[in-house]
This record gives sequence, C-alpha cells and structure tokens, in this order.
Amino acid sequence: MTSLPVPLSTLRLGEKSNVVHLDVKGLLRRRILDLGIVPGTVLTCIGKAPAGDPIAYLVRNTVIALRSEDACQIYIDSKLS
Repeated sequence: MTSLPVPLSTLRLGEKSNVVHLDVKGLLRRRILDLGIVPGTVLTCIGKAPAGDPIAYLVRNTVIALRSEDACQIYIDSKLS
C-alpha cells in the first residue's frame, strides 16, 4: 500500500521525511534545486518561528528556512517520520 504525498509544511518539529515531488515553478524552483532539494532528499523539521513562519529544515547537513507557502509546494512521503 502506497502513501499519498503531503506538503512539506505539514512536517512537525523533529520529524523527517523524504521529498517525493516538487510542484515549484520559476525562480523558486531554481533556488530549491540549488539547495539540493530534489526527489529522494531527506528533510528534517528543526525549528519554527514563534508565528509559525518561516520553518527551518535540515537538508544535507545544512539548515535552511522556507516560508510556509513555499514549503506547501514541496511534497514528502507521509509514511516516514
């Protein structure tokens, strides 16, 4: 049984999952790809701003921050954590 992809923004603090699909267009797509976020990449949610936006993720031993609206365009496997 396969799981449905969910947006990266749904990842809770301390959880990790792998990228399965990118639905990002334009310059943001180039930025995401340059950061090494491609299908198969493991991401870990390591922090959230007090208001919930932006969210910090650990990607390939590097910490990056993404706005929630951008994280909603990156889909992860809902089964990993």
